[in-house]
Amino acid sequence: MSINRVVLVGRLTRDPEVRETTTGKKVATFAIAVDKRIKPTDGPTADFFNITAWGVTADYVGNYMSKGRLVAVDGRLQTRKYTTQDGQNREVVEIVADNVQGLDRARDDQGGRAMSSEVSGRMGGGAPAPSDDYDPFADE
Repeated sequence: MSINRVVLVGRLTRDPEVRETTTGKKVATFAIAVDKRIKPTDGPTADFFNITAWGVTADYVGNYMSKGRLVAVDGRLQTRKYTTQDGQNREVVEIVADNVQGLDRARDDQGGRAMSSEVSGRMGGGAPAPSDDYDPFADE
């Protein structure tokens, strides 16, 4: 038996790119930056991961995620080999997302693509967005 599972929390480094395959399936590609637990004295303080999402998850990412948003990604590692135009062989490791959840609210300067709880539940996007009148510290 083998297990291939990855769970990451990070911020989108760019807006997702959503396209449709020739067979009509939606696919979204994006990258996230995940802060390192121990900050190095020199070099990057984050690791960067390329993510691919398919179907309903791709729709959700394309409609509600944008650069800078904090997300949780649950998926699996995948390797892929290809040959560049100049004939060099390359191999990439990427994450294929089974589930992507937005962990913060969209700010107005991020296009205002805030998600309603109805759409979130329908799209598999995780917990509903909290309403503005909810106070978790109110007297019980």
